[in-house]
Amino acid sequence: MFWYHATTKHSYNSVRTNPNYMSWEDQPDTYKNYPHTYEKFKLELEDEEDSFLFHIAGLTAKKTYPSGEYYLRINPSAGALYPNELYMQIRGVEGREDGIYHYEVSSSSLTLLQKIGEQEGLEPYFGYDTAMKGYLFLVSAIYYRSSWKYKNRAFRYCLLDAGHLLGSIEASALLKEKSLRMTYNIHRDKLNRMFGFEEREWFLAGAVMAEPIEGIKVNAIEFELPYVNGSRSFEKNALIEQAYAETVEMQDCKMQENNPIFTYNTTKLQDTLLHRRSQRGFNKGPISKVQFDFIMDAIHQPIPSDCDDDISIYMVLNRVIHMPLGLYKDGEYVKHGDFGKHAGYLSLEQYSLSTEGAVAFFLTSNAKNYQALYQKAGIIGHRLYVAALYLGIGCSGIGAYYDDEVNEFVGNDEMVLYALAIGN
Repeated sequence: MFWYHATTKHSYNSVRTNPNYMSWEDQPDTYKNYPHTYEKFKLELEDEEDSFLFHIAGLTAKKTYPSGEYYLRINPSAGALYPNELYMQIRGVEGREDGIYHYEVSSSSLTLLQKIGEQEGLEPYFGYDTAMKGYLFLVSAIYYRSSWKYKNRAFRYCLLDAGHLLGSIEASALLKEKSLRMTYNIHRDKLNRMFGFEEREWFLAGAVMAEPIEGIKVNAIEFELPYVNGSRSFEKNALIEQAYAETVEMQDCKMQENNPIFTYNTTKLQDTLLHRRSQRGFNKGPISKVQFDFIMDAIHQPIPSDCDDDISIYMVLNRVIHMPLGLYKDGEYVKHGDFGKHAGYLSLEQYSLSTEGAVAFFLTSNAKNYQALYQKAGIIGHRLYVAALYLGIGCSGIGAYYDDEVNEFVGNDEMVLYALAIGN
């Protein structure tokens, strides 16, 4: 087991003896904005390409609390801290100049960071030597946005949230009926330097929604962008920085070439993405077996990538009509019993979710490639959100749980990556 994961486990005692005390005056910003000296393009939802990009990470609602205003986005994030940023190379897309862009969430705009020529681009950093028509996405993390609240455990959330952002790209790509491929073997160190991140921001993954342009070879573009502060405040975390450095290189990766097959109605899916919310509690309402089977099919579809590690999906069924109560693994029955209350306890005593929901999920794995693995868990979690909400069922991600006790319950010693709950 990776040492960082073991070091950042929760237990009944740890959450009571090591509470997090937040310094509110140091709360980081959740938006990165490049100066107005950069050319910016406002997304217009009437435009098909702009609408596609907006459905990845756009702002959809505002909530006002005594502590301030909070804007909700299409993609979820632990604690609404949004540590991830989205960059992309665009080539050969009508109405857009070929170049490298940053998605400015606060203004729903694209910032042009670097123009590209016909025979230069980011393709070689993704492993291509041919020009790619379409989108090459890059997902980064500004880790202090999360570590301000979650301390050492924040790297887990940066990766999960990155997976959700990748899943959000996948979901929006379905609106264009385009396939997407996750790419983890990117040249992170070189890209981090070129984009001027200065150890405060790191690239975690890429995603390709593009086709090769025959006969056009490209060279790796080189540039140096100045540092732009994406969090305002910052506090170095040596443990997280070490964890990132030690998990940059992928090992013994296996490819996943198969594409997923989804059966969503495009109009209904678009509405689902725009109105996605995280459930804060359930009312013990059941779901049907037909709904359960639809969701299971969606989350078990292949995820095309260059580093596909296996993840076990355990489920505690509390209220699925015509299905026995109990623990299941990847849809197969493991043991009988009413485990709802225990699932709530394991989820850091969030009984309103894992106990009162229809199904509680625990994702585990013993695979080696920590960054790719954790982000895959986030993608599965995002598929769960989309499939459940598409059916009118609520969903909530749960990044905090009693790690070792989850292992004892499901009967393995794998890393526990994510917990989620769905219900009415």
